[in-house]
Amino acid sequence: MRTKFYLLRALAAVLIVALVSGCSWIESAPPEAKGGAVGGATGAVAGALINGWKGGVIGGVIGVVAGATIAHIANQASREAAHNRKPVAYTSEGGAHRVEAYPVASRGRCHTVKEKYYENGQMVKETQREVCD
Repeated sequence: MRTKFYLLRALAAVLIVALVSGCSWIESAPPEAKGGAVGGATGAVAGALINGWKGGVIGGVIGVVAGATIAHIANQASREAAHNRKPVAYTSEGGAHRVEAYPVASRGRCHTVKEKYYENGQMVKETQREVCD
């Protein structure tokens, strides 16, 4: 019962911050900021479920760092794949996370790159990004 209370408080805090700040920053924000925001929110909710407000704070901090790091690596992989016009892959030290980027098409100075995200050998997400020189 107490965990449910903390979860509701954490969710309310995230919603209030989202409403107050508005969503316009999302479109212009760098990928690292978007990844950090998603990771922080996810980590905060998961941590609150596990260990109340303390877990929410710890989970939020860990989530921000992890989300921003993964987004930075994916952004770097996409830029490298577009620039060299060949596939690029980055794997975390423990091998649990992997990001692959494949150049798909080119149009002028812009290149379309497909990104694939893997966790423990399973693909969890696939996106396309346009990278311009």
